[in-house]
Amino acid sequence: MKPFSKISPDWWDYTTLDREILDEAAKITIDTLKSYERPGFKINIFDTLQEFYAAEALEYVKVWKQATPSNPVGLCGPIGPTEQLPIVAEIVNALDINLKNCHFWGMDEWIVDGKAADMNFPLGFAKADMELCFNRIRPELRMPMENLHFPSEDPTEYIKSWDQARCLLMQGGQGETKHWAFNDPVKRAGQYKDEPPTPEEYRKLSTRQVELHPITLIQNARTSGGGTVQNVPTSAVTVGPVQTWKAENVSIWHPGHHDNPFGQRLTTYMISRKIADSRVPMSLLSDHPSVIFNFYRGGFGVCGVEMH
Repeated sequence: MKPFSKISPDWWDYTTLDREILDEAAKITIDTLKSYERPGFKINIFDTLQEFYAAEALEYVKVWKQATPSNPVGLCGPIGPTEQLPIVAEIVNALDINLKNCHFWGMDEWIVDGKAADMNFPLGFAKADMELCFNRIRPELRMPMENLHFPSEDPTEYIKSWDQARCLLMQGGQGETKHWAFNDPVKRAGQYKDEPPTPEEYRKLSTRQVELHPITLIQNARTSGGGTVQNVPTSAVTVGPVQTWKAENVSIWHPGHHDNPFGQRLTTYMISRKIADSRVPMSLLSDHPSVIFNFYRGGFGVCGVEMH
């Protein structure tokens, strides 16, 4: 039987992995990081936060500039990191980029009282996208509202929207459960009491409502609410692996404050070595044809002992 989680015995997560994998991942240093590249897995390192967030913003612009009336294209974007979003709006406005043929898919949203969070919910993801980016773009340049796709409690229309345009890029961060979007590990119950879902099973998941892992609740309280975990919903709707594999490229950004130094190393190691395991959802990207990890050098940290 696989070991129980050190975080919550009711869940699967990375703490139930074989120690050999955990120890090998911890050995990665900033100087050896690039050596973990392979075909289909690219690693970028940025020396300053200014370069990091500018490059993240430019990914939006590079995708949207490819859109034409006969070739509508778009990207799926995160709420974490968010620092790139105002920069996106600044670039679009400065370069007079018309977004009428462009699309945007929000990655996920909280579920509050059975409904997707609306524009009045302080932690709302669509609210943040609009306030930090889209409402800052000049009205004559904005994409049509029908080209902005946010998941709701009933994801039917959102799922259909993925056939309206090509998604050239899915951009996101990495949570402390090693998730992208809210693709957390599953509960250790029912058919998954003794074994987690196989990678093949997990990759069949589409956009859906999910119960969030305790680590995810604590992380979002820390990063978005000063630790007020009582304000963080326990469920959400999230884009699934099915839609992720429709994105031609997946670009993950590691500023250093969403996941810790070890977490950044663990997913790098597993994707590099093609170790796919649903206990580390990000590792399933081992099988995606084009994955990019972007690191801020100052946020990569170390895995040695530092007493504080």
